[in-house]
Amino acid sequence: MSRKNALRRGERCDSEWCEVRTSGIHGRGVFAVKQIPAETYIIEYVGEKITKAESDIRGWEQMDIARETGDAAVYIFTLNKRYDIDGNVPENAARLINHSCDPNCEAFIVRGHIWIVSLREIEEDEELSFNYGFDLENYEDHPCRCGSTNCIGYIAGSDYWVELKRKLAAKKGWEKRRRRMAESR
Repeated sequence: MSRKNALRRGERCDSEWCEVRTSGIHGRGVFAVKQIPAETYIIEYVGEKITKAESDIRGWEQMDIARETGDAAVYIFTLNKRYDIDGNVPENAARLINHSCDPNCEAFIVRGHIWIVSLREIEEDEELSFNYGFDLENYEDHPCRCGSTNCIGYIAGSDYWVELKRKLAAKKGWEKRRRRMAESR
């Protein structure tokens, strides 16, 4: 991947540990500019604090825009039971950290702030990633492109992998039966 900084006009990355570059996973991503020790607080996920009701409205609006443009979809991150963070702001480079089924980072909420923290030592020029933890409600809308040997094929939280594998096996079985039925006609 290119080592050229891929920030757009008005955007910024407020971290000594990383920068935005072109990503092989999806569009742009966030990369280590130097070796990052395990358990390092790398970058804060920032944005507007909004209610769950507002989050729902914005989330659907952002999904509609994403379907039209093909851009990444929703940058809303769960903060707690009452509030979310809408990270769709130019000063939030953390919104560009891509999903991976084999992540090197994790998001932690500390005193009302969302931090991206390294799970292990991360090498210079390595792309940062975390598991987005999506449920299976609309999993088919979110194919995974992480390229990990662990990849489940869709952006889903690891807690859902067993159920997702069951769904995919059932779907594959149905598709095989349907093909056999069509061939026998």
